[in-house]
Amino acid sequence: MATLIVGLIVAAVLMLAARQLYKDRKSGKFSCGGNCEGCPNSCVCCGSCHSDLKN
Repeated sequence: MATLIVGLIVAAVLMLAARQLYKDRKSGKFSCGGNCEGCPNSCVCCGSCHSDLKN
């Protein structure tokens, strides 16, 4: 019974975390903080990392 309760708690925490990530992504928040200087996806020539925020 304890295993079931702990499993349900873990599942609920994971669902809340996934929901928060989805809401943040939909509202335009980025998990990297928007600092593209150290980002491996920031290409100077093509501006692939948050190109909408650069200009």
